[in-house]
Amino acid sequence: MLRSRTLPALAGAAALALGAGLAGASEADAASFKLQRIKAGLPSALYVTHAPGESNRLFIVNQNGTIRILQRGRLLPGNFLNLRGRISSGGERGLLGLAFHPKYARNGKFYVNYTDRSGNTQVVEFRRRTKNRARTSGRRLLTVRQPFSNHNGGAINFGPDGFLYIATGDGGGGGDPLGAGQNLNTLLGKLLRIDVNGRAAGRQFRIPKSNPFRTRPGRPEIYSYGLRNPWRFSFDRARGDLWIGDVGQNSREEIDYRAKGKGRGANFGWNAFEGRSRFGGALRGTRHVPPVAEYGRGGGCSVTGGYVYRGTKVAALRGRYVYGDFCTGKVWTMRAGPRPRGVREDTNRLGVGLGGLKSFGQGRDGTIYVIANSALYRFVRA
Repeated sequence: MLRSRTLPALAGAAALALGAGLAGASEADAASFKLQRIKAGLPSALYVTHAPGESNRLFIVNQNGTIRILQRGRLLPGNFLNLRGRISSGGERGLLGLAFHPKYARNGKFYVNYTDRSGNTQVVEFRRRTKNRARTSGRRLLTVRQPFSNHNGGAINFGPDGFLYIATGDGGGGGDPLGAGQNLNTLLGKLLRIDVNGRAAGRQFRIPKSNPFRTRPGRPEIYSYGLRNPWRFSFDRARGDLWIGDVGQNSREEIDYRAKGKGRGANFGWNAFEGRSRFGGALRGTRHVPPVAEYGRGGGCSVTGGYVYRGTKVAALRGRYVYGDFCTGKVWTMRAGPRPRGVREDTNRLGVGLGGLKSFGQGRDGTIYVIANSALYRFVRA
C-alpha cells in the first residue's frame, strides 16, 4: 500500500499530540459534523481536487494512471487523462499528484506527478482539449531519479505566490541511507518550487528569484528541505500558510508548519530528527524547524496530511487543520493560525470507520473530502 513502512513499526509506543486543550471548541460543537459518503467503488483512487473556475465537478486521481471527473455524484464516461502506458504503478508508485494552473479556466493547463516505467518521478504539464478530455501529449518539466521504489512523495500544489511546489521523498530505503534529507545537492527529501510560466537556462521552467539556493550552494529548485516522505502538503487558502504531513520512520509521524513565506530555506530536520526525537543523522547547521504536532505508534504508522477548513457549512471545523493516518484511519484536527494548537482526535465523531485513509481533498467552496475505504467522503454537518 502507499507509504508502506520501510522497517517494522515499534509496538506499544503511545500516541502523542503536541498542543493545548480543545482550543475553545466544546465537545457538543465538536460532535456536530460527520463524514458523508458520496461515491463508492473507487479502488485505485488516491487524490481528489477541483479545477479553478469550475463548480459541481471533482477530479479523481487514480494510482493506476487515470484521472476521472465526478460531476454531481456521477463519474463521467471515459477518462479526463489516461497515462497507464507511461507509468509504473503499485506499492508507492503510480500517478500520485495533480495541480491545476491558477488560470486553468483561461489557459487549460494542469500538472501531474507520476513515476515512469523506470520508477523515476516525472512532473509533466498537460492541457485541456475539451471540457471533459485532456490532450494526450504533454511537456515534461522535471525528472527526479528514484534510487528505491518507495518514498516518492507525490503531492504538487500551486502556492499563494503562483509558483508550483513539488514534494519529494528521500529516495527510499531505511533511515535515509543516501543522506538526502540534509543534502542540498539532491532534489530528494525536499519541497521544490518552480515557475511554470516561462523557461530559462535550458530548463522547461524558471527558478523564482526568491528561491533560497538560487544564488547560494545547493540546487536552485529547493524551497525547503529535511523531509522524509511528504506524501501530502497544502496551503491554507485564507492565510497562505504551509502544512506538511511527513511520514515517519520507526516511531514518530509529524505535521510540519510554516507561516506564509516562512518556509523559504526551512530545514525540517530529517534524518537528524524523526519528529521531535533525535534520529542519528547529522543536522545541517545548528537549527531546524520542529513539528507542530506528532504522534507515535499508538496513533498509527503513516500520516496523511490534509487541509485547513475554510468552508462555511461545518462551523465546528472552521479554521481547523484536518489530518489523519493511513494505517489506523484516525482523524485529528487542530486550530490553525500563527501558533497552531489544540490538537483534538475526532475519529469517533465521523460516523464511519476509515480503512486506508489515502488523501484529503478540497473543493472550490472549501469542502474537505476524504478518500478511504475505496470511496469518496466529505465532511458535513451532523
